[in-house]
Amino acid sequence: MGDIPGDIDAVQAALAGQGYVCGRALATTAFLALRLGRPLFLEGEAGTGKTEIAKSIAAALGRRLIRLQCYEGLDAAQAVAEWNFAAQMVAIRAAEARGQVGGGAGHVEADLFSERYLIERPLLSAMRPQPGGAPVLLIDEVDRTDEPFEAFLLEALSDFQVTIPELGTIRAPEPPIVILTSNRTREVHDALKRRCLYHWVDYPDFARELEILHARAPEATQTLSREIVGFVQRLRTEDLFKKPGVAETIDWAKCLLALDVISLSPEVISDTLGALLKYQDDIARIEGAPAKKLLDEVRRGLAPAS
Repeated sequence: MGDIPGDIDAVQAALAGQGYVCGRALATTAFLALRLGRPLFLEGEAGTGKTEIAKSIAAALGRRLIRLQCYEGLDAAQAVAEWNFAAQMVAIRAAEARGQVGGGAGHVEADLFSERYLIERPLLSAMRPQPGGAPVLLIDEVDRTDEPFEAFLLEALSDFQVTIPELGTIRAPEPPIVILTSNRTREVHDALKRRCLYHWVDYPDFARELEILHARAPEATQTLSREIVGFVQRLRTEDLFKKPGVAETIDWAKCLLALDVISLSPEVISDTLGALLKYQDDIARIEGAPAKKLLDEVRRGLAPAS
């Protein structure tokens, strides 16, 4: 089991060891969340690395990563545990065949609501002891849920326990490391945010995004990497429905490497825009002459690589 890093520099080094490059402000917030045992709430645009930091922390600490992917309509039962009704029905039929159903069959009914018929979902799994220490619980895109589920999370994360009516309350012997993410499609209630340490994850500047690209796509030459990052950074200033995140920068670089591209051209950009932009209106706005114009601007702005 990996110990909690002893200082902010150690957090940055541990994350860098997993290929995650972050600034000191984010490393400081992550260090404090780990040291104080507080949930970490990461908010920002999609594709800026919020989910990836949870994966990197889990890998760096040697802990199990448990992910609760949020969506509209998610309720407590789907997040905690559900009964395996099919298996319960099979058990009832088997008991009937043995003549065990009816009067005096209380032990059969009790067995039906034992843990052998329980399907654990992420929140309950995170409360269980895990090999290597408390797991990292990633509650991803919490902004997709509704206020009743937020209220439930507030209670669960306050005491690190969940209640299953048939079994009682299950408390975590060691609180999990909790990381919540939000793309801010709606405002998350202040009561939940107050339980967490907060950090806004923004798009990185040129130097940091170049460093990230070197870590994730080291095969790319310095010249190509600078052109890729410069173009993506310039693209984010355009009026787009969905601006490309760091994840798209990395994906695009890997696509270009797969095509043996050594330098950007308007034709290559137009052919591979689907790796960067996910809406046809955005692609139509950039491909062709606009792509050439942007690339020319990028090349004029890039200082020669040393």
